[in-house]
Amino acid sequence: MVIRKDNKKTVAVGREAKRMLGKTPANIMTIRPMKEGVIADFDATGEMLKYFIKKVHNRRSFVSPRVIIGVPSGITQVEQRAVKDAAEASGAREVYLVEEPMAAAIGVGLPVGEPSGNMIVDIGGGTTDVAVISLDGVVYCKAVRVGGDKMDEAIMAYIKRRYSLMVGEMTTEQIKINLGSAFIMEDAEKRVMDIKGRDLISGIPKTITINENEIREALTEPINIILDTIRLALENTPPELAADIVDRGIVLAGGGALLRGIDLLIKQETGLPVIVAENPLTAIVIGVGKMLDELELLRRIAIN
Repeated sequence: MVIRKDNKKTVAVGREAKRMLGKTPANIMTIRPMKEGVIADFDATGEMLKYFIKKVHNRRSFVSPRVIIGVPSGITQVEQRAVKDAAEASGAREVYLVEEPMAAAIGVGLPVGEPSGNMIVDIGGGTTDVAVISLDGVVYCKAVRVGGDKMDEAIMAYIKRRYSLMVGEMTTEQIKINLGSAFIMEDAEKRVMDIKGRDLISGIPKTITINENEIREALTEPINIILDTIRLALENTPPELAADIVDRGIVLAGGGALLRGIDLLIKQETGLPVIVAENPLTAIVIGVGKMLDELELLRRIAIN
């Protein structure tokens, strides 16, 4: 989101806003209306939803659209109300909230309606949701506010601590994409990247070279939190469903599933098969799209 301070006009510009992050003049402010899976700025979220609805909805239609929104499983009732209010204020006729792990499970094609255990780990930007699903319902779910954003923060703090170099959010994101890993790989030392930032001692811009081993060390804390959440979910899974998970394995979705070696690490720590979804980044969106075509399923799954 980009907010122009001079005329108070709010414009949702997607990728353009991302490219502008940390590069805006005094009269423009780049913000994130949603943070850690919930609303951080109510007005900006409303404007963003209006922009998206206007972009995809037929302008000639006089009927307001039906909107389904994926939310983290640990969301409070106050946060649920805020999301619904923002969507209704943006012109939605009906608003349904669906837990993100359920939407992701449907999106990757898991048989959520069968009486068998399906375990999905959705590692998003703000939260990680671990859920065991059976018979169109969540048997057990645990959410932690650790995801891609916390990984970025961990990398930024590591570089600042070790090299006294301040790097921006976009640079940190690129480091995570290019060098981020969770498991020791043979070619880790060969995978290097030159990064530019501001030296905290001299105040002068400089360039350093880092490798994959350093970034894996930086990501240790957020990854360990995700592993602990998975272990907790397995401990609380009923025995019959646990037996199904042994056969079916754990499915990874969300952008964090693309982190190099995270499936190997989870497999090593749990001893269970781990499968990365075919399209982990869009699993939730695909699942929500499928629910739009199956209203009976949506009404059973939606949060009341």
